[in-house]
Amino acid sequence: MAWFKRTEKGIQTPTEDKKDVPKGLWYKSPTGKIVDAEELARNFYVSPEDGYHVRIGSKEYFKILFDDNEFTELNPNITSKDTLKFVDTKKYDDRLKEAMEKTKLKDAVRTAVGKSKGRELVIACMDFAFIGGSMGAVVGEKIARAIDYSIKNRIPFLMISKSGGARMMEAAYSLMQLAKTSAKLAQLSEAKIPYISLSTDPTTGGTTASYAMLGDVNISEPGALIGFAGPRVVKDTTGKDLPEGFQTSEFLLEHGFLDFITPRKELKDKINLYLDLIQNQSVR
Repeated sequence: MAWFKRTEKGIQTPTEDKKDVPKGLWYKSPTGKIVDAEELARNFYVSPEDGYHVRIGSKEYFKILFDDNEFTELNPNITSKDTLKFVDTKKYDDRLKEAMEKTKLKDAVRTAVGKSKGRELVIACMDFAFIGGSMGAVVGEKIARAIDYSIKNRIPFLMISKSGGARMMEAAYSLMQLAKTSAKLAQLSEAKIPYISLSTDPTTGGTTASYAMLGDVNISEPGALIGFAGPRVVKDTTGKDLPEGFQTSEFLLEHGFLDFITPRKELKDKINLYLDLIQNQSVR
């Protein structure tokens, strides 16, 4: 019997004979390149044909940067509260529950300590999947506590930013995190402990206005969007056409806002190289 049958509505495949392609086997980059999902993971989530850096979260960055993916997560159970009883199209409390269920994360940042190329390193990494990586009270508190841990144990600190900016549902509580985290980084500097800031795609809003641009070394991945307001907002506000590549990591490097750009596969080596240079140690 043929695999199809004719009906009044045309040729149709019987339901029991349909073959569905499993989701997640292929990834299509913005430039149209198709790559196998497993190959993409092996290549540090970078499209091999065009070099496009796919957005990844704390799980993937920890795997890339910590030796053998071994680390101890710091303050893993802190969660946000709907202190202001904020409501827009839905309750903030409901948004938090949905985000936690969908992402399996407690909030938009995870902090951990482990070894990177044999060196102790504290990493705070933001997750854009959790309400756009927005910065609320918990994000600020976890970053502050991670910095305290770095100071207490004299361990270098790495901040990986990926954020849409301040969390509007927490209003002034969110804005206070800019000053809070900046003050903690000042203490880190006074203790003469290295701080490397890695801005990834996208890093915007209050995140850019605070800890993302305060590193002893400010770095980024290729093609990342970095800025305070989005390009469309800037264009509408100024009424002028923006330069080509405006707010990309390459544009910021050219204008002195970044120290260097590194492909993700070289990230671990480059971070440790600069820590060696900062701490005046022999290059590993």
